[in-house]
Amino acid sequence: MTGEPVWLWWSLAGVAAIAVLLILWIWSKGRPFASGDVFRASRLSSGNRLFPTQVLISPTSVVHYTPRWIGKQEETIHMAHVASVKIDTGMLFSNVLIETSGGSEPIVCHGHRKGDAVEMKTLIERYQTDYYRGPSTRRSPESA
Repeated sequence: MTGEPVWLWWSLAGVAAIAVLLILWIWSKGRPFASGDVFRASRLSSGNRLFPTQVLISPTSVVHYTPRWIGKQEETIHMAHVASVKIDTGMLFSNVLIETSGGSEPIVCHGHRKGDAVEMKTLIERYQTDYYRGPSTRRSPESA
């Protein structure tokens, strides 16, 4: 070495390793939490800088997923209990409000791209239509 203390190099290497691990941890928390139609909020929107919230829309339910440093917060609404979907569009991002028929607080999703917000509403409406139309279009055992 050229006169620098060895402990300084080890300290810098340790700090660099911790920084890399921290970045990997934050990146892994931002990956989609499930397969299917998962919509992630933009990291550029407020409240989503480190851990962007995600919304999974499946044929049976809507799941609002918020990762945290340790653990997560999940809220699920069955498709039959979705009362309405509202889109509040701003200059860059949109907020999606999913209200329930049970009277509880709506799911509020901040910071989604406008196209994603419209697609979320379209999927929910399509899955609700399929859900409520489903049994009437199936053949009954007596007609077989």
